Amino acid sequence: MQAWMPFFILWMFLFSEPKPSGPGQPEQGPGSADYIHAAVKMSDFAEEDDGYWLFEPASPRPDSAPVVVFHHGYGAINPMIYGRWLRHIVRQGNIVIYPRYQNNLFSPSTKKFADNASTAIRHALEELKTGDHVRPISQGLILAGHSYGGAISAYLGVNHQELNIPKPAGLLLASPGTGPLNGARLDSYEGMPEDIALLVMVSVNDHVVGEELGRIIFETAVNTPQRNLIIQHPDEHGAPAITAGHNESYALDSDFDGNIHNLSYRRAIGVAKLDAADYYGYWKLLDALMDCARQGENCEVAFGNTEAQRNMGCWSDGRKVRELEVVVPEGGKTAAAGEIEERNEGVKE
Repeated sequence: MQAWMPFFILWMFLFSEPKPSGPGQPEQGPGSADYIHAAVKMSDFAEEDDGYWLFEPASPRPDSAPVVVFHHGYGAINPMIYGRWLRHIVRQGNIVIYPRYQNNLFSPSTKKFADNASTAIRHALEELKTGDHVRPISQGLILAGHSYGGAISAYLGVNHQELNIPKPAGLLLASPGTGPLNGARLDSYEGMPEDIALLVMVSVNDHVVGEELGRIIFETAVNTPQRNLIIQHPDEHGAPAITAGHNESYALDSDFDGNIHNLSYRRAIGVAKLDAADYYGYWKLLDALMDCARQGENCEVAFGNTEAQRNMGCWSDGRKVRELEVVVPEGGKTAAAGEIEERNEGVKE
């Protein structure tokens, strides 16, 4: 090595311009930190594989609240893995039911997952009607799920009546997939009710389950007109870079630790992060979906390939983070591929 090389490297390290940082959580609107509750009450009824955790808004404690059911990914049983997202949902005034649906990584069979999840939902709703719980509002149930939990949510949306759970008003499916397994997977989602609002979000670098099931759900739920397929892309303009893998929805919070420290938990510890994919992706879209399905508000943020829906915030240097790509049903408003590329020109490295 030339004698001057160490000094050059040191000079580059000390004086090179740092990369811009990513956007923080917005202050207002869907995805924001504009909370109405300061605390979350956690209750553990998850001893069995058809058990559940409850998360209720507190400080102040409301008399009643609408309900979100959150289905975790395969093996990601511990609610700590999604804790920051769960906290965000509850502090806005929602009760979260978090079904366990599996005992461990190997048991039970995936064919039991949907039955276990629906049992957990029924039992949780009954429990909420007793004791010192916040009472559940029966209308406006929302199902959200990541990975295998997305497949379960879609299955419950189609089969809610035979599983004896309330019909959901909306579904958010984050990177839905079952891999080589078949439990809670349908060949077609044509049976999805027409009045369910459906968002399916996939990531282009998902090397775990890919986009296959997400696209099948979107393409076959033909009787559900209010549905969008949302595709998240990476952006390496700043540091840390925004990635677009399978586990972008992980959001750790140790206060939500369910004391299940398996392989999925350890993997989550290593890969989870908070960035624009959370604030402007999953959190924003679920917030807007809830508002739209329940009150008819913020529908332009949840649906329709609008700028508000696609927006992913800005890097600290003012440059826009690469937008979400949105596909809408045939005949709806969508952007041609060329228009999408034009919007994102200069964003990709």
